[in-house]
Amino acid sequence: MINQSEAALQEQLITEHLKSLDAAEKNFIPFVRHVWPEFISGYHHKKIAKKFEDIRDGKIKRLIVNMPPRHTKSEFASFLFPSWLVGNNPKLK
Repeated sequence: MINQSEAALQEQLITEHLKSLDAAEKNFIPFVRHVWPEFISGYHHKKIAKKFEDIRDGKIKRLIVNMPPRHTKSEFASFLFPSWLVGNNPKLK
């Protein structure tokens, strides 16, 4: 049987999880952290995330990403960004 303090803690954890899911739906970096918990964010990730959000919002139509090797451009552009976009709009192709 769950006592009152355990129930309150469980409710708090559920609320925090729902807030995390909401943030992941609205913003790219929280989405990345949600699906890739080991991800370590850098300044360049925040810049590219802003551009990805601008694409989603229709503010820009094209984007060229030039970064040195091993800066997560492939993971972001070919895997995570399309997943996030389709999650926001399942009718996208």
